[in-house]
Amino acid sequence: MTRDSNTAGAAQQGVDGAGRGRRVPDRRLMLVGGILVQVALGGVYAWSTFAAAFKSDESTLHLSALQASLPFQIAIGMIFVGTFIGGRIQDARGPRVVALAGVVIYALGIILSSFAREPGQLWLLLVGYGVLSGFGLGLAYIVPIALLQKWFPDKPALITGLAIGGFGLGAVITSPMAQVLIGNNPQTPAAAFLPLGLAYLVVGVLGAAAFKNPPSGYSVAAAHDASEPSAEAGQASSRRDFTQAEALATPQWYLLTAILTLSVMTGISLVSAAAGSAAAIAGFTAAGAATLVGVLGLFNGAGRILWAWISDRIGKMPAFVGILTIQGLCLIAIPHASAGWLFVLLAAIIYTCYGGAFGAMPSTAGAFFGVANAGSIYGLMLIAWSLGGVAGPLLSTWLIGADANYTLAFTTVGIIGVAAAILPLITKPPKRPADA
Repeated sequence: MTRDSNTAGAAQQGVDGAGRGRRVPDRRLMLVGGILVQVALGGVYAWSTFAAAFKSDESTLHLSALQASLPFQIAIGMIFVGTFIGGRIQDARGPRVVALAGVVIYALGIILSSFAREPGQLWLLLVGYGVLSGFGLGLAYIVPIALLQKWFPDKPALITGLAIGGFGLGAVITSPMAQVLIGNNPQTPAAAFLPLGLAYLVVGVLGAAAFKNPPSGYSVAAAHDASEPSAEAGQASSRRDFTQAEALATPQWYLLTAILTLSVMTGISLVSAAAGSAAAIAGFTAAGAATLVGVLGLFNGAGRILWAWISDRIGKMPAFVGILTIQGLCLIAIPHASAGWLFVLLAAIIYTCYGGAFGAMPSTAGAFFGVANAGSIYGLMLIAWSLGGVAGPLLSTWLIGADANYTLAFTTVGIIGVAAAILPLITKPPKRPADA
């Protein structure tokens, strides 16, 4: 076998840092595992299907609109707690144990929610779906994001985008399944959580079981002899990745967090009111609006892949200028989209940009701060998900008000999104710290 063929094989599979050619696991297994975990976790975005069922007169719980929103809001808030803790443990103990713990806690929370079948048992949804599932989701969510950047240093944005795209796909798969299960027993919609929780457990554990960090010094660029250190190795000896404390001491960490917060806030203002706005603005029927919400979930997932790829092509900050500007302008325009096709087009673009921020930001943080401590650094950055995920719906709901003033609400939030596009223009990568 020639040296060229040896090099090609090493580029595909990777070699260890000592140049011994020791075989390492096929990195494609990590990608498949990451997608499986994200598909299981993405079921959380199908909550609107359950909320509608819990509010119906047929349901024994018969929740109010506020009560039906609480489990999901608590889950979104708990995600940050999970990502913060999970990221730190992952960097110290490895990815598999954190991911397994996360998917088990997440699935157990869903299963616990299945017992909320009698009046007065809302607390089971708050504890199960809200606290436990939200926390478990955060624990597991951060793992493939940090792990895949280490296994795919040659294309971190595209690969993490593919994995996170599975999160959007999870809601698309779960929503119709949940609708069928609820239809079988509309009096106790929570019963549908039992088979779903078991399915999440199986799929999530299968995916997490594949996780493993690459060996020290892992490279996919080429095979290097031990006596011939690579250029990257020479650079690594003088410059190293940021620790979490060092990243938090830079203004760039706060700028990236603000960019993600404002992007989430802009997009989720429509996501949280998609069905109602489709009916009020474009005249969709209730059934048509519900179908549209499910279809738009595909664009949420696709956007995570698309914008991750775009950020590799045009640069990280130009990509976020595009995400914020396009999303904001479409949000300003959508209250005037009385034609159904135009509403769908604008909504699809907004969903694509909303998902795109989650797809592009992990590799952006990796490019800024390195991947050695990506779990803890990006895990803490996901406070943006909780901040934007709560602030956006609160602000838009308040502005929409009893008069259904979608023009005021979406125009205001859209202007905020467009104005936020200035942040990527002033955000430059920090200088890497030198080795002691």
